[in-house]
This record gives sequence, C-alpha cells and structure tokens, in this order.
Amino acid sequence: MDFDLENMSLDDLKKLEKDVARAIRSYSTRKLLEARQKLEAQAREMGYSLNEIIDVPAKGKSVNPPKYRHPENPDLTWSGRGRKPRWITEAIDRGVDIETFRI
Repeated sequence: MDFDLENMSLDDLKKLEKDVARAIRSYSTRKLLEARQKLEAQAREMGYSLNEIIDVPAKGKSVNPPKYRHPENPDLTWSGRGRKPRWITEAIDRGVDIETFRI
C-alpha cells in the first residue's frame, strides 16, 4: 500500500490518521486477548485459574499459609482456600485422603 502523503488533502490525512490509530488499538486489543487466552490455558493445565495466579494480596492483608503439600514436590502447596489444585483433585479421585497432604 503506497500513499502519496504529499498530495493528500488535510481532511484525507486526518481520516488516515484516525484509521491508523483505530487499527493500532484493534491490533493491540487482539494481541492482548490472544496472550490472555494462552495464559488462561496454561493456568488451567496446571489446575489453576489465571486470576488465582495473578491475584496479589493487598498490603497489610495476610496471606493464608499453606495447609497441604505435595509429597514429591514440596514447592507445590495449597492453603485449602479457593479452587483445589490438580494434584489434589487427582489424588482424591484415586481415593487418597486429603489429610495425607496436611502439613
């Protein structure tokens, strides 16, 4: 697409400017939505919602300490609040008592 900007009228240039600004906003919105959808899918694969992952507690508000710990990966913990992580739900489905993970 070639534009001869030097020979365009002021009205045409202003219209072009508005069209370009609209296209940029639309592009940015689409890319942001794409990124959010990918991150939500990754969070779901790990047994969380994106909101659970990015939720940052307000200053001064206490965070619930973990009550349950994964037996093989001590980095995986759960406070007992909110949605159960996948490793907990899978263990419960296998018949494991949740209390076996209590810290």
